[in-house]
Amino acid sequence: MMRSTSALRALPRTAQLVNTARAFSASASTSFASPSDAPTPAAGSKPPAVKEFKIYRWNPDTPTEKPELKSYKVDLNQCGPMMLDALIKIKNEMDPTLTFRRSCREGICGSCAMNIDGVNTLACLCRIEKDTAKTTKVYPLPHMYVVKDLVPDLTLFYKQYKSIEPYLKNDNPPEREFYQSQEDRKKLDGMYECILCACCSTSCPSYWWNQDQYLGPAVLMQAYRWIADSRDGYTEDRKDRLQNNMSLYRCHTIMNCSRTCPKGLSPGRAIAELKLEMATGVKAKAMNP
Repeated sequence: MMRSTSALRALPRTAQLVNTARAFSASASTSFASPSDAPTPAAGSKPPAVKEFKIYRWNPDTPTEKPELKSYKVDLNQCGPMMLDALIKIKNEMDPTLTFRRSCREGICGSCAMNIDGVNTLACLCRIEKDTAKTTKVYPLPHMYVVKDLVPDLTLFYKQYKSIEPYLKNDNPPEREFYQSQEDRKKLDGMYECILCACCSTSCPSYWWNQDQYLGPAVLMQAYRWIADSRDGYTEDRKDRLQNNMSLYRCHTIMNCSRTCPKGLSPGRAIAELKLEMATGVKAKAMNP
């Protein structure tokens, strides 16, 4: 029953406003409703794009069990674009026992180096292949002892790096600072950017067979980085350390190292320049002229 005008006037001001709003809402719902006003479907309703990943698994706690490729299926619509995103999603949501190294996820630390679809690279810089019909296979870096799953043992690699004494050595340091010409500084470009991910060394067949004595592309490029540095006073001593049959000269210029480097560097060229200087004493030119 409709209230009288006097009764409406007797209501508090707030109650009048509430009644007016309700009346307007009711009229709007009956007068303006149309099929086009139906609610839109929820966002993110794309059909699933499920891709299969086969990942190398081996657990040292069960040494009698052989390594295997374990299959995981990931909806790419619910995952980031990089391989590291897929690995993190698998570890967080499917299998917490999956083990791999990672840190910066910006291609700086080199922790997430692994072999993805036959190529040594960084998982954080490797985009996921969008073709869901293709299976992506992930292995640890090749020809290295495996600690667990995708984690290689880099003990020897770091020991070799330590052996070249990768730091400035000079018995007569200046009082304030070392001066270096722009030309001398350019000689270090293309070498100092190395992040020691070991992708190049583990792609080198010579390193596979002789890593007990051959230093490998990554370490040799760093050795040359200090030999080429005009501020270092131990150039001849550094070259003498490499003057043997194995440390340097096992490189056969296959160039796998330069093809696989995720930072776009050229260890093969650095080794060639180092060989030239060792043989002739001629100082190399800048790596990136």
